[in-house]
Amino acid sequence: SRETLFSLTRHFLWLCSIYLQSTMMGFSRRFAPAAAAAAAAAVAVAPASVKCEDKDAPHAPRYPFWIKSIFHAHEIPSVRRGYEVYRQVCATCHAMNQLHFRHLVGQVYPEKRMKEFASQIDVVDGPNDEGEMFTRPGLLVDAFPSPYPNEESARYANGGALPPDLSVYTTAKHEGVDYIFAMLMGYRDPPAGFPVRDGLYYNPYFPGGLIGMPPPLHSDGLVDYEDGTPCTKSQMAKDVVNFLCWASEPCHDERKLMGLKAMFGCLVGAATCGFWYRSIMIGYKTRRIDFTKAMM
Repeated sequence: SRETLFSLTRHFLWLCSIYLQSTMMGFSRRFAPAAAAAAAAAVAVAPASVKCEDKDAPHAPRYPFWIKSIFHAHEIPSVRRGYEVYRQVCATCHAMNQLHFRHLVGQVYPEKRMKEFASQIDVVDGPNDEGEMFTRPGLLVDAFPSPYPNEESARYANGGALPPDLSVYTTAKHEGVDYIFAMLMGYRDPPAGFPVRDGLYYNPYFPGGLIGMPPPLHSDGLVDYEDGTPCTKSQMAKDVVNFLCWASEPCHDERKLMGLKAMFGCLVGAATCGFWYRSIMIGYKTRRIDFTKAMM
């Protein structure tokens, strides 16, 4: 009966547990001296103290950026403000060689506004009909200007440190937008006993804790936003991170929209296939075939 089967199963499981306990006790008695010797050797070899640099560096917090959601796109007003922060603050040291003025047309600014931005820079072009190079105002087809003519001059101006190109910086870093925002807001006084050489600054989110870049957002009000947004340090950091994220993935919105459409199509297709399978195959799965002896 069912009660008898349940009782036999319970007794069988009880005997199995007793057997496993006895086996483990014998194993522990047999290898206890060896385990103790291994533990003593590990303690003897291990260092007496653990230094701070031996631990993993602090990871950036998970900030609730709007773009992280699968249903959200780029925050274009923030991207527009972030371009102002980059143009007036970050562009003094960092280049974006893979970005051209025409890339922002129709997505961040209208064409007329971007032509005004491009005309504010001087571009060396040529040669002309006389074989000489000349300077002209920038055009939409020109790339963002680089603050240094070559890598050597960039290192010389920054104490040996090379400012990275920011064209695809958010996708190149492991933690992306969270790391950049935490690094921009993470400048602080070093802890007691932490030596800091001249020309370096303490930032716990930068690998090693010391960074050669001075705090770029050192105070509020560095940029005058056209839309009247309060220009605080955290606001500038958020806006420039959104701009760098857009620069790294300008087709992000189209790709995400296409993915949502494909996902919706797959769901509709799966539902249609399931309904068709149930309506067509149900007759074959529920039929009953009886075989009778043929009558001669």
